[in-house]
Amino acid sequence: MYDMSASQGHPQRWLILGVICLAQLTVLLDNTVLNVAIPSLTHELHAATSDIQWMINAYSLVQSGLLLTAGSAADRYGRKKMLVAGLALFGTGSLAAGLAGSTGQLIAARAGMGIGGALLLTTTLAVAMQIFTPEEQPKAIGIWSAVAALGFAGGPLIGGFVLNHFWWGAIFLINIPVAALGLVAVVALVPESKNPRGDRPDLPGALLSTIGMAALVFAIISGPGHGWTSARTLGTAAVAVVVLGAFAWWESRVAEPMLDLHFFRDQRFTGAIAGAVLITFGMGGALFLLTQHLQFVLGYGPLEAGLRTAPLALTVVVLNFSGLSAKWSGRLGTPVSIALGMVLMSCGLVAIAELDSGGYGGTLLGLLLIGAGCAIANPAMAHAIMSAIPPEKAGVGAGINGTLAEFGNGLGVAVLGAVLSSSVDSGKSLSAGLGAGQMVGAVAVLIGGVVAAGLLRRAERLVA
Repeated sequence: MYDMSASQGHPQRWLILGVICLAQLTVLLDNTVLNVAIPSLTHELHAATSDIQWMINAYSLVQSGLLLTAGSAADRYGRKKMLVAGLALFGTGSLAAGLAGSTGQLIAARAGMGIGGALLLTTTLAVAMQIFTPEEQPKAIGIWSAVAALGFAGGPLIGGFVLNHFWWGAIFLINIPVAALGLVAVVALVPESKNPRGDRPDLPGALLSTIGMAALVFAIISGPGHGWTSARTLGTAAVAVVVLGAFAWWESRVAEPMLDLHFFRDQRFTGAIAGAVLITFGMGGALFLLTQHLQFVLGYGPLEAGLRTAPLALTVVVLNFSGLSAKWSGRLGTPVSIALGMVLMSCGLVAIAELDSGGYGGTLLGLLLIGAGCAIANPAMAHAIMSAIPPEKAGVGAGINGTLAEFGNGLGVAVLGAVLSSSVDSGKSLSAGLGAGQMVGAVAVLIGGVVAAGLLRRAERLVA
């Protein structure tokens, strides 16, 4: 087993990082790849609108609900074991999805892929924290974050390319060779690491967190389509509040909790959490609006719209893979890096909303600013969260980081989508409504930067 206290990084750490990033990329691509296949699924599987929604949401619901539990399991039973299990489940689920002959089979397969995805997302970041020295961690997390941006942007592009040449099932079957390659590489290269204390399983905590988070995400997903005051949305939200309240109560009393609530007393942790929720809220919702802006206002097709968003991901990839963002963050410090990154992102959203008068120029400028901001702020935020948690709890830290991203992204799509709907309903044009939504996202990101930077700066002073 790899010694987590070793001052030297693992001798094959960069190769291992490549392996776990490949596994992570596959999971993230599947968050968006299905969107471009909706017309094919509707025709070939005779899928109703509700079936399509469940095909998309089954994956994200299961994944977001299990992130904390998956992270805790990785700490307790071994991160390598959970990485192997995640790849096996994800590959098997992909095979079942690609060969599905009915909507029910595809929904079940997507849920199985969500279980594997939760295990992969938590263990990849936890392993990265274990194999690198503290000095190298910012660059490693930067590369990990760049792969996340690449996955987000690449899903529609890869899906569109595959659907132009093959049938819809191929978008899932392409995961299988990647998962198989990842399995071989993980078994051969990745060292095992886990919490040396071997805490007893917190089964009630795992059950409550899974039900509570799945209910919360489901309520957010249901709001735009069924109405925020509908019985379905309010009932599910009430279940989420009650169950998550019970989870917090249980974790504060159990001897060996899955999530130690004392983490929230660390202002580095709470500052990074506040920033992470607001940054994903603004970005998730604003990029959701951007795809509609490119297609419905500027008139691009789905594949061309996907290509037009690529500068954002490419900027993140270049700045993080080159190590430039890690170098800047090291010089500026975490609070200033997060503030600067989120100011750049906010300016990018304003540029998209205000400078795009029927052309692509304002959008391009906005995407470049957003990409630069993401490259600086996101790794600094993830590193702040992980650094505030003991190394033996790295899996739980990764689960928290992933849960915040899922929650903020879902909330951003729901709320900014509601801003768009209310703007159009009040008589504004679609273009004006999209601009209003982008501006709300810009304000949320800016507030997130100020709050997170302020709390992190205060925490640094207290430590000093």
